[in-house]
Amino acid sequence: MGEDDDYTNDGTVDIHKNPANKKKTGNWRACRFILGNECCERLAYYGMSTNLVNYLGKRLSMGNVAASTTVTNWSGTCYATPLIGAFLADAYLGRYWTIAIFSVIYALGMTFLTLTASIKGLKPRCDKSGCQATSSQRAACFVALYMIALGTGGIKPCVSSFGADQFDETDETERKKKSSFFNWFYLSINIGALIASTVLVWTQMTVGWNWGFGIPAVAMAIAVVFFFLGSKLYRLQKPGGSPLTRIIQVIFASIRKCNVKVPADKSLLFETPDEECNIQGSRKLEHTDKLRFFDKAAVESETDHAKDLPNPWRLCTVTQVEELKSIIRLLPIWASGIVFAAVYSQMSTMFVLQGNTMDQHMGPNFKIPSASLSLFDTVSVIFWALIYDQVIVKLARRFTGHERGFTQLQRMGIGLGLSIFSMVVAGILEVARLGIKFSLSLDSWSFSMTRHLTP
Repeated sequence: MGEDDDYTNDGTVDIHKNPANKKKTGNWRACRFILGNECCERLAYYGMSTNLVNYLGKRLSMGNVAASTTVTNWSGTCYATPLIGAFLADAYLGRYWTIAIFSVIYALGMTFLTLTASIKGLKPRCDKSGCQATSSQRAACFVALYMIALGTGGIKPCVSSFGADQFDETDETERKKKSSFFNWFYLSINIGALIASTVLVWTQMTVGWNWGFGIPAVAMAIAVVFFFLGSKLYRLQKPGGSPLTRIIQVIFASIRKCNVKVPADKSLLFETPDEECNIQGSRKLEHTDKLRFFDKAAVESETDHAKDLPNPWRLCTVTQVEELKSIIRLLPIWASGIVFAAVYSQMSTMFVLQGNTMDQHMGPNFKIPSASLSLFDTVSVIFWALIYDQVIVKLARRFTGHERGFTQLQRMGIGLGLSIFSMVVAGILEVARLGIKFSLSLDSWSFSMTRHLTP
């Protein structure tokens, strides 16, 4: 093996910005720290969010509708802030430093949330009749929650890709290990969620919210420590520039050249002469004949160069154009994800509130918290993840002829179909629940009026 074979060929570097040595960095020796970080971070997130609607409703004196709306808004923010984290990671900081910085913000937010449930003056005053929260106490809680939302925005878009960076795509042996990493990554997420929906939810409802939030805060602190412990072993991709900027450049260049004719010979379209892509950490993309309007951005003209260099707002590479085309083709799939996210959000709001009206006792001494209903989701994922490759794929392959049993789109379609069925059942249950609640209220009112009118 030559000296060049000791180093990765995908442009990754170590923490000291030197070329990454295959024998000393990356691979599973680095991934165990990433998986440990993810497991603890997900434990912290779900340990705090799974039962949040009950905390807001019971401790911060919010009604069911207000508590559900608040949780949904906060959860939506958690899925919007990754746009910030992704931009910073791609354009300036890189994945490692983005995860590091936002993990610290995350841990501080979890700590502050614990303090709002523990310290006199910050926590609401409660007695037998209920809890009374002041506006300042609610504000302190919201500050902590949105610090957490900001923190998770730097981790969500980066951590899985950062794990993939630990395997050299140009090395056949390491490339095969990458798919295995994603299986373990998803399993670590659900292990954290499993502990959160059982142990932590029970702690919150029986021991106290100070411990119920304190344990996730400690878990997040452990996640930060785990991440930094592996620093010397990580492979880092240099920031390659924001894809959002490249996409906007293609759109602007295409509009400017709307009257330009695209040559029949697509090899005349502009592309960098080097074998490697000019986008750090990416490879060149082949030209496709779809969405041909955007090919105009790669047609060269005399005014496209400034100081012998191409003006990126006038002339884009074929790879840039294909990058935009790929995103446009993904938009319908992304749109279907919005519907699924709306369904999935009910797990932490409506399903928990429905659980509050159920008889939660198993025997005389044990009560199952309503937020632990999410346990069915977590156990289901762990169960099916373990048998999918070994059983389902082999059976499905006989009927579909596809190597993986189902295509990715088929798997998504099956999942969306099951989601539709589950929401229909949940809707019928909610109608029945509201009917029983109305009937009980009417009976109570009638009994009260009878007692009042009886001499």
